[in-house]
Amino acid sequence: MSISVQQVTKNYGQQKALDQVSFEVGAGQVVGFLGPNGAGKSTMMKIITCFIPQSEGKVSVCGFDVEKESIEVRKHVGYLPEHNPLYLEMYVREYLDFIAGLHSIRGNRTGRIDEMIEATGLTIEQHKKIGALSKGYRQRVGLAQALIHDPTVLILDEPTTGLDPNQLVEIRALIRNIGKEKTVLLSTHIMQEVEAICDRVIIINKGQIVADDATAILQQKTAGEARITVEFDREISKQTLQNIPGVKNVSKGMGTTWQLTASTKEDIRPAVFKFAVEHQLTVLSLSKEAHSLENIFQQLTKS
Repeated sequence: MSISVQQVTKNYGQQKALDQVSFEVGAGQVVGFLGPNGAGKSTMMKIITCFIPQSEGKVSVCGFDVEKESIEVRKHVGYLPEHNPLYLEMYVREYLDFIAGLHSIRGNRTGRIDEMIEATGLTIEQHKKIGALSKGYRQRVGLAQALIHDPTVLILDEPTTGLDPNQLVEIRALIRNIGKEKTVLLSTHIMQEVEAICDRVIIINKGQIVADDATAILQQKTAGEARITVEFDREISKQTLQNIPGVKNVSKGMGTTWQLTASTKEDIRPAVFKFAVEHQLTVLSLSKEAHSLENIFQQLTKS
């Protein structure tokens, strides 16, 4: 197991930031680690990366204990913290060469730096001082330093902060590709980002795990009433639509479009198709409303 967290508690004086937290993450997984501000996300990530010790419990990375074998853990971990610490007076290539030296990267160090610059989209900015870069490009430098020693585990705390829409697409694609071979634990407040790149979601609230499952399964488990939007080729009465088996509520949309709410979680689309055939209607479009991760997050973390 790449990351193993067992019954971890972290106290700051009288405040309990983490309370008996346990989870495991295997190789080849991209896991979204979610929670409201102050839930304990960054604290957990700092413990995994050996920046702070836990008060209780055990954490290991690639089989190495974070307290007893912290140097070995650091060799296997790449970390981009929430507040990306960079030497602003250094040039991009100079900084990455410095980081490569800290990791004792020998051999073709220049080639490895070139590879990271290309992978993170820093080619046109590589000869600039970090202080002259936009926030988005500074995030890219942070990603490059986290990856330069080819770690087994990548810990990313808000990695896409400050990126424009085009940069978001590129960095998300990079993270997805990294996740094919490495373990990625990703913290973010952007739910669309989690849905786009994460295989699994762990939600923490007030220092405790409140959900841990595959993204799709979590959506199914917490989904309420099913809702579909259907467009027919001609007008039909609301009363007639309410006679479709399983339909609870009917509301009018634009033109000949209707929103149908089911009385249960069961899929009512087959019944709608049958209804259309019986009434000689053509279905122009039919879509089932997905239960968004944002709604699930709000349900599980509300006070």
